[in-house]
Amino acid sequence: MSLGTGVRRTALYAALIILAAVFIGPFLWMLLASLKSTAQIFAFPPRFLPKPVIWRNYLRAWQVVPLARFYLNSILVSGVVAFSQVVTSAMAAYVFARLQFPARNLIFLIYLAVMMIPTQVTVIPLFIIVRRLGLVDTYGALILPFLAYPFGAFLLRQFFLTIPRELEDAALVDGCPRLRILVRIIAPLSRAAMVTLGMLAFMFTWNTFFWPLLVTNTSEHFTIQVGLAMLRTQLVSAGDADWSLLMSATVISIVPVLIFYLFAQKQIVRGITMTGLKG
Repeated sequence: MSLGTGVRRTALYAALIILAAVFIGPFLWMLLASLKSTAQIFAFPPRFLPKPVIWRNYLRAWQVVPLARFYLNSILVSGVVAFSQVVTSAMAAYVFARLQFPARNLIFLIYLAVMMIPTQVTVIPLFIIVRRLGLVDTYGALILPFLAYPFGAFLLRQFFLTIPRELEDAALVDGCPRLRILVRIIAPLSRAAMVTLGMLAFMFTWNTFFWPLLVTNTSEHFTIQVGLAMLRTQLVSAGDADWSLLMSATVISIVPVLIFYLFAQKQIVRGITMTGLKG
């Protein structure tokens, strides 16, 4: 290895370490702050490590607000939305990738144009529809508007186009219907893309704050993000801005996303290595 190659590699590693520190730094600070008292968080000079470690902050976070209820609501809503978006996106993507019909490309462009519309533009009419259907403060209001999303169809369509048509042609000759081809052939070969889409949909729904805040009125249907805002409001209104408690609740709120991400990462690698076919 030449001197120039070694210098470039060292510079690359240094840049990656700096970028990793930038992204990991806030999360690490939040994790350490959740184990401190509020006085330790604002102490000067600042202390990096908590001393002593206050584990009871996590227990208090569960007791101050019904965090378990918020957790279950977010898991239910995010899981249903993620699953439904994978299913509806797969069906739409297969239609646009394989079937021939008039104005297919034009319809697909119009379909994608929906992604260009800002969310703020559709919030009011969407809320009016939800209210007239009597779904305000229900799980339906949190789930139904997000059962399908154009980005998922675009992502899976691009992946479906890389799958050899010969596999489908052989199945069609044997009399296999299109739906079975999608379920038995296309879906297994597209596991990596479908898991990626599910992960993105789950993370987006889990982190959504504005829409759940708009359509829910009681803690029975609050999601975890609305619950965190409620916890902060309670602490501030009581004159006790316990930031260690807030950090503990925030750490608790991101655990499912981290677990799902690690699971999805493993599945993506496995899907590429086991089912990757070249067209």
